[in-house]
Amino acid sequence: VKWDMNRSITECYSKALLPERQGEVFHRYILGVYELYDRLNRNFPHVLFESCASGGGRFDPGLLYYAPQCWTSDDSDGVERQKIQYGTSYVYPISSMGAHVSITPNHQLNRITPLKTRGDVAAFGAFGYELDLARLTAEERELVREQVRFVKKYRKLIHTGTFYRLLSPFDGNFTAWMVVSADRRQALVAYFKLLNDVNREYRRLFLHGLDESLLYRMTEDHVEKGSFYGSELMNIGMLTTDASAGEVPQGEEPCCDFWSRIVVLEAEN
Repeated sequence: VKWDMNRSITECYSKALLPERQGEVFHRYILGVYELYDRLNRNFPHVLFESCASGGGRFDPGLLYYAPQCWTSDDSDGVERQKIQYGTSYVYPISSMGAHVSITPNHQLNRITPLKTRGDVAAFGAFGYELDLARLTAEERELVREQVRFVKKYRKLIHTGTFYRLLSPFDGNFTAWMVVSADRRQALVAYFKLLNDVNREYRRLFLHGLDESLLYRMTEDHVEKGSFYGSELMNIGMLTTDASAGEVPQGEEPCCDFWSRIVVLEAEN
């Protein structure tokens, strides 16, 4: 059950309290929300409740006890979501973030972004779609199937692994994060470019959380990219150079604005 209450608290006052105690009203309101959620959870223990970040400031760590999933924002644009999910991850696990692939042009920003990018961002959360599948092309529907297969395959890793923030979307043209399994034998690395550029330097991304002694097989879009030790990937870095450095790597398409890639790392030994 997705519980929206998109209405901020205004004219906040209680006749039950004296004037000097009116400052308690906001706190008492939140305690009342907790109490209501508690009753619902006890009476309907098999229902998953999803809360919402807007209206009344109900998205707080305490609420995760009652509603372990939250809709972080109605702004579902694939670019804006990089900031929303990156920032939210400082306090909340990514498994708690409702993250959906929505339409393009986006209904709020009117921005046009690739379906792949929207899917790559949403994969690192409680993944879903909110669009009319009948309006997608045959090629887009096949990509949706592939995205769903990917998320189902790696959902446990995404939701239970250790999440690392690598490049902040608030600091530049790139966003990067990764998630590593508890045994450090498996990892996913997501890398996003906001705007395309030209004649750029070769780039490397320094990874975190891997086992230095393990050899990891690197795969992107079912294409093997070689094998590298954890020590290499963390201290020398993972090559993230793209066509903007002067040439298109063999077998790859030129990148564009709002571009993304997800790299899978699997331990070989």
